[in-house]
Amino acid sequence: MKTPRGPVATGSGIGANAPKVLFLPFSDSTHMPSPQNKWAGIVMTAFSAFGGILFGYDTGVVNGIKVMEPWLRRFGDELDSKGNFVLSSSRESLVVSILSAGTFFGALLGAPVADYIGRKWGIIFATLVFCFGVALEVGSNSVGIALLVVGRVFAGLGVGLVSCLVPMYQSECSPKWIRGAIVSGYQWAITIGLLLAAVINDATKDRTDHSSWQIPIAVEFVWAFALAAGMFFLPESPRWLIMRGRDAEAAKSLGRLTGFSSNDPELLADLDEIKTNLEAEKLLSSNSYVDCFRSTDNKILFRTLSGIFLHAWQQLTGINFIFYYGTTFFQNSGIKNSFLITIATSIVNVFMTLPGMWGVERFGRRRLLLVGAAGMSLCEFIVAIVGVTIAVDNLTGQRVLIAFVCIYIAFFASTWGPITWVITGEIFPLQVRAKGMSLSTASNWLWNFGIGYATPFLVNKKAGSAGLESKVFFVWGSTCAAAFVFTWFCIPETKGLSLEEIDDMYREVYPWQSVSWHAANLNRRRHAIGDTGDKDSSHTGEERES
Repeated sequence: MKTPRGPVATGSGIGANAPKVLFLPFSDSTHMPSPQNKWAGIVMTAFSAFGGILFGYDTGVVNGIKVMEPWLRRFGDELDSKGNFVLSSSRESLVVSILSAGTFFGALLGAPVADYIGRKWGIIFATLVFCFGVALEVGSNSVGIALLVVGRVFAGLGVGLVSCLVPMYQSECSPKWIRGAIVSGYQWAITIGLLLAAVINDATKDRTDHSSWQIPIAVEFVWAFALAAGMFFLPESPRWLIMRGRDAEAAKSLGRLTGFSSNDPELLADLDEIKTNLEAEKLLSSNSYVDCFRSTDNKILFRTLSGIFLHAWQQLTGINFIFYYGTTFFQNSGIKNSFLITIATSIVNVFMTLPGMWGVERFGRRRLLLVGAAGMSLCEFIVAIVGVTIAVDNLTGQRVLIAFVCIYIAFFASTWGPITWVITGEIFPLQVRAKGMSLSTASNWLWNFGIGYATPFLVNKKAGSAGLESKVFFVWGSTCAAAFVFTWFCIPETKGLSLEEIDDMYREVYPWQSVSWHAANLNRRRHAIGDTGDKDSSHTGEERES
């Protein structure tokens, strides 16, 4: 017999509601009709993914500017054998990784910002912080490395806030039946940002003055303005408005997202269910970070740790080695036009994210993560073997290396890139969602910082560095194999499930049993719908969409 359910948050997407009567088996849950205007919610929440461009562009722009001659003349701290300025491993680590230090703290600030001023205004606030940092970076030529570093810290704070708030806003406002693809759109925007950075770096690299690197950085103002201006016209998350007791505003917000009138009986019933569920949840939690680490029957502690480690493993796939140090790596591998190769890898990243956005709802989250980890591991071991067995001037070997780097990126872009954000947007109940996502995103940036800082010491052939060069891919191949094991034991299949069902699943089965549980639950839903007859025939369409 199925155990009764405890109170759980809604937050599972517009058009998917919590049960009016709590503590009932799932088969007794009610389901509201689909939104009248599906495209309204889709377009609005999809636009918020524009925040990913800030993330991706700021990540990618440093990859190119740190090898530009004017930038090196200003910020380089060593001379090579030809008398040219270069970066020491320690300074390169500082310049690249300090952004991630800022994003780590920005992600942690995401929870109080999201809960205090809201998801929408939190994103707008993040763009202001980001622009302040960009202004310092652009003006650092007159002051030196210290101002550049401070600017990257503030830019990182803004990016960290965005990386926490945008997926949260999307998961709370997007239609349930397409939620995975909408949140995946955030990762797609990240890849577009990386591509834009590569293209603009290539366009300015031959300038002989400081505008060669100042222009790519200054372009970031454009992306921040576009995001802030667009968010100004979007509705606030109705679930956050209910948390703040602003029910009338929540009705208007939900009406804009669904196409219902703000006084429509069905919409008001939807809001009542969200409110009732939130009140029940408040009885069991204090809305603090401690709640994320409580051992409960629906495994909140396990879910928190899963989110934290999922983001850690995403970084340990080694993907940001390519986007932070790819230009330098390709140069050291004997490839002449490393800027064009960086553009090529960014194009692969952009277009291979699209199959992931489609496949996340077609094949599921868990399966794609497993396939992606296995594929990346194989490609990285091949890159490592090719790198240590060919001469630098071996053209065929260079082509093989580039090909498998691109295949590796394709696996990441269609699996671990978008799906990590989808899962962490789904697994936390409303009362702890901001804090759970904040911790998960902070984990992403903490590992991003560690990898960004350590990589020059691992790769460079300089005093005090390990000089691994392409052998570093043996490390990334091994971590991808470990990510496969982690996914098998810790990540369940959540495709098509509401947050209520995810609670049930965590309570009843282990992650590796989730696929069979999903099938059994689907049959249970079909029987429940069939038993209602003509009385509930209007609900069938939503179940099929979900």
